[in-house]
Amino acid sequence: MAFLSMMLDRLANQNSNVSRWNQGGEKVEGTFARFALPILWDLAEVNLLGNATGGFLSAFDWVSLVIEHLMNARTADSAAAVMSRSATSASAEQLHHLVLTDPPYYDAIPYSDLMDFFYVWLRRTLYGLSREIDHAFREPLGPKWNSEKQDGELIDDSSRFGGDKAASKKAYEDGMFRAFQACDRALFPDGRMVVVFANKSPNAWETLVSAIIRAGFVVDASWPIQTEMGTRNRALSSAALASSVWLVCRKRPEAARPGWDNRVLDEMRENIHTRLREYWDAGIRGPDFVWAATGPALEAYSKHPVVKKANEPGAVMEVSELLRAVRRIVVDFVVGRVLSHNGEAAVSGLDDVTTYYLLHRHDFGMDDAPIGACILYAVSCGLSDHDLADRYEILQRTGARSSEPLPIGRGRSEGPGEGPLEEFEEESDYEAGDDPHPDPLPEGDGEEGSGSKVRLRPWNRRIRKSMGYDGDGRTAPLIDQVHRLMHLWRAGDVVRVDEYLDARGLRRNALFHQLLQALIELASAGSEERSLLESISNHISARPVSAADRQSELFRRQNSAK
Repeated sequence: MAFLSMMLDRLANQNSNVSRWNQGGEKVEGTFARFALPILWDLAEVNLLGNATGGFLSAFDWVSLVIEHLMNARTADSAAAVMSRSATSASAEQLHHLVLTDPPYYDAIPYSDLMDFFYVWLRRTLYGLSREIDHAFREPLGPKWNSEKQDGELIDDSSRFGGDKAASKKAYEDGMFRAFQACDRALFPDGRMVVVFANKSPNAWETLVSAIIRAGFVVDASWPIQTEMGTRNRALSSAALASSVWLVCRKRPEAARPGWDNRVLDEMRENIHTRLREYWDAGIRGPDFVWAATGPALEAYSKHPVVKKANEPGAVMEVSELLRAVRRIVVDFVVGRVLSHNGEAAVSGLDDVTTYYLLHRHDFGMDDAPIGACILYAVSCGLSDHDLADRYEILQRTGARSSEPLPIGRGRSEGPGEGPLEEFEEESDYEAGDDPHPDPLPEGDGEEGSGSKVRLRPWNRRIRKSMGYDGDGRTAPLIDQVHRLMHLWRAGDVVRVDEYLDARGLRRNALFHQLLQALIELASAGSEERSLLESISNHISARPVSAADRQSELFRRQNSAK
């Protein structure tokens, strides 16, 4: 009866009025291709008695495969006991060597809301089968948050707290804290708790980690493990992570003493760099690489019940501060690898916008990139995706095509020798095809989109007047300075190129030379971009000293001759 109920639930999933037709696979796509109920203009229907996907025979085959797999995985001495109760109510009556948990992913999934779709069918079809099942389905809907008992489903959903986001976050963190406390009570003194977590949100990590440390655990190992199907709908259409981070925790000794932030940070950096080399060699990249470093950092931080600030009496280092430091260390590590061509160069002084540009260019090139990954990189660089798209004009949104021209510049680009940059930035209509010498770009470039993708704005589409100059109390990002030089060089104005190099002190700027070489390596072979960058590099190499320095040297020689 229970197996038949599972088949019925599968039929409901693939035969609701929000099931859709998968044109590529020529089959019906289930209701929950992702963790949400979509709104569709049309629907697909299946003959339930036929052999097609979505019919009864298909449901029978899939349920049978799962049962067969579970039966093969079970050995004679590994019987499982399934209990339906609150995770915060575990007691120390029976101690365990291991607690393995995959907790709710913060605000990413409304679990019980989605559960109700299947719950209502199971509640009807399984009624009367046993007392245990009737007790499990005693409520009309799946378990929700109970404000009176301060217990229930643990997700950060402000709609359940009258729109109060702070109260929702606190309820999640406090609930996770109590759940981890229950895990602590259920473990032997030398037992381990393993927490599986995958989330791009800094707030999600901050909340989870705070709960783990408050409950008295120390993170003593962490592993990023590829657990997600690359072909699932979320992986194809969003910024979902490919790996989960597995945090291995042990009980913190009662004699553990408070730590100091300077020592913790030093130990954290050493741990992170050691592990990042391993992860890099293993091929872990992108958002997964950023969060994979969280474990090694927590190993240094969580061994103390509290971490005090050495230079601020009475102040403590919060988890949010630790995670910001972790993200920046990872970003600098990756950028150092890019600048040194997989070497171990340390990055110091590179501005945030240029750091983001290199991260994005290294991982995604000039192609479309998932917005979630880009937001994570932006946050790691102390920026937002809106800053990068609107203030700095580094990103442009793609996805759904728009019929309106993208307002990425207000002037016409020109070919070599037709005048400096400022002369063609007059107010006028901009069309994507105005540039007579564009690099080959993917179809649709120059048009704004509203989808979940973004891409870097090509250098020859970045033509605002202020690019490459300081303003509003901000120093011009180094990538802006490079792109301005490219425009000036393309215009054939070598004098202005030299003037700009000298005014910005770029000839003596080691980071500028590293960036120039890295951009050459990242640019496509044979592209105009690479040709211009190589020409500028060769020009600087031929005349490595500024005009002012040459004049000073001339005076020095004249004085020496006298």
